[in-house]
Amino acid sequence: MKDVSKIILEQVEDYNELLDDKVDTSAGDETVLFGRGGVLDSVDFVRLLVDIEQAVADEYGKHIALTNEKAMSQKNSPFRTVGTLSEYIKKLLEE
Repeated sequence: MKDVSKIILEQVEDYNELLDDKVDTSAGDETVLFGRGGVLDSVDFVRLLVDIEQAVADEYGKHIALTNEKAMSQKNSPFRTVGTLSEYIKKLLEE
């Protein structure tokens, strides 16, 4: 199975094809997805999350919901970087 970070980066690269301002994925897990330093607006970010949810479901056979109350209420956003999102997805997959 693919590593979760790799799935996220692949989805970002695919989504970049639709964007004028591309997400620079050269930093790997440190790539900023959302918030300060990020180039995605909220609509683009939600669309990307939907794509990531589907890719994770396809790879792992388990559907997860990234935009839930648990994610929104965390002190440190799981959506900040590829690495933080990857860790969050791994936790969801273990539940």
